[in-house]
Amino acid sequence: MDALSPAIKPALLATPRTARAGHALLSSVSYASLSSKRSPIRRRIQVRAEAAKQPSIDFSDPDWKSKYQSDFEARFRIPHITDVIPDAASYPSTFCLKMRSPISSEFAEGYPSDEAWHGYINNDDRVLLKVIRFSSPTSAGAECIDPHCSWIEQWVHRAGPREKIYFKPEEVKAAIVTCGGLCPGLNDVIRQIVITLEIYGVKQIVGIPFGYRGFSDISLAEMPLSRKVVQNIHLSGGSLLGVSRGGPTVTDIVESMEERGINMLFVLGGNGTHAGANAIHEECRKRGLKIAVVGVPKTIDNDILLMDKTFGFDTAVEEAQRAINSAYIEAHSAYRGIGIVKLMGRSSGFIAMQASLASGQIDICLIPEVKFNLHGPHGVLNHLKYLLERKGSAVVCVAEGAGQDLLQKTNATDASGNVVLGDIGVHIQQEIKKFFKGMGHPADVKYIDPTYMIRACRANASDGILCTVLGQNAVHGAFAGYSGITVGICNTHYAYFPIPEVIAQAKVLDPNSRMWHRCLTSTGQPDFI
Repeated sequence: MDALSPAIKPALLATPRTARAGHALLSSVSYASLSSKRSPIRRRIQVRAEAAKQPSIDFSDPDWKSKYQSDFEARFRIPHITDVIPDAASYPSTFCLKMRSPISSEFAEGYPSDEAWHGYINNDDRVLLKVIRFSSPTSAGAECIDPHCSWIEQWVHRAGPREKIYFKPEEVKAAIVTCGGLCPGLNDVIRQIVITLEIYGVKQIVGIPFGYRGFSDISLAEMPLSRKVVQNIHLSGGSLLGVSRGGPTVTDIVESMEERGINMLFVLGGNGTHAGANAIHEECRKRGLKIAVVGVPKTIDNDILLMDKTFGFDTAVEEAQRAINSAYIEAHSAYRGIGIVKLMGRSSGFIAMQASLASGQIDICLIPEVKFNLHGPHGVLNHLKYLLERKGSAVVCVAEGAGQDLLQKTNATDASGNVVLGDIGVHIQQEIKKFFKGMGHPADVKYIDPTYMIRACRANASDGILCTVLGQNAVHGAFAGYSGITVGICNTHYAYFPIPEVIAQAKVLDPNSRMWHRCLTSTGQPDFI
């Protein structure tokens, strides 16, 4: 997960959230400072009823449901070029899979189109955001709007190609930028964006090197992209364009885009990068520019709101199995052996939980959302003592953001504004050694941190498919005239979201969810409080 550079500080769009709890309004602060204010959650049986905590909703009003739904629709309306340029012309789409001949630069008879092709998405198509109808706020993982868990349908915009487009392909100069840290699948998304742009007929495609920094650093030249250039880049990890954190101001970025003639910008990154993309979008609107800014959510931690998952997550879970299996073998082969594996997850424990479930070799899984004690009769160390006595070895999986309250805070931040975390893995390793040495029965402790090995991997098959569809839909959204949006998978369908709705806070794991209960069932661990 990345964060918005402190250099990008114009006011970000803060849409009204009168009916959504926990959505702090964005201002000119880093994303990390927002997420750091979120206190760890032990249990959420108390109604995860977002709106129930909002005094602005009067549940005694017989029309409150329709008002809530109207507010939701207003918040999830996706911005369009015509909001700023009402008379913007539309054209028949140049994207038609029945027409495979190369698109020429001369359109004497208008754009080629096949009216018989039914592969376009209607602008009124929607995807259902929530699919479980909870009957009680005490149900596992319940997400309720009011204390009675009333059912209200919430729909978001379906992603895909539209029959009408708002950019002439021959007039488009598209740019792609990758920000934050590395993540499996970056090259896959870049590749698919380029290929889809070329299918539309775009000839000018460039990559901005090393994140937002590439807009201002004169020593970094934009990289011309074509299908020939990107054909095999998905076979390698990393990013063809390079990544970096931080960057210039939004004003400098938009001015650079104007100078370069860029009118489509595809931004690959996490919450902070998306906050920057939204600020760029807002600045373009303020200037009345016909520029489409579209995000593709990239966070290996899977901590972006409203989406089933983000690309790189499945690969991370799969690659983590190697580290966990190594830790298991080390622990199982040693006398009184304990293996520790630290995985990614600054504010959410999705990777640690899923990797633990997948391996079946984890005895203790520690995540940021659930507090734990190391010492004491119910602490982690006492449970490790029990495990060694019972089966002779143990394996611990810990997310990097877990147990930060046990470590000394430095208040240091990285270039993106993220708080620099203490190393919980090393801390647990040292505490385990001291604990068992003090008992007169030392333990053989092995610690593995595979973070950078995982980040640099190429995407697996599952992520490869996800990246392909995300890249295609990002281009479809831009040509349809949408801007200030991001694309994601929602209940197995692909949808467009207004950026402010997905970056309001980090998505966190619900300790009362069925998936966490399944993890606890698998590990057999108790509460460590």
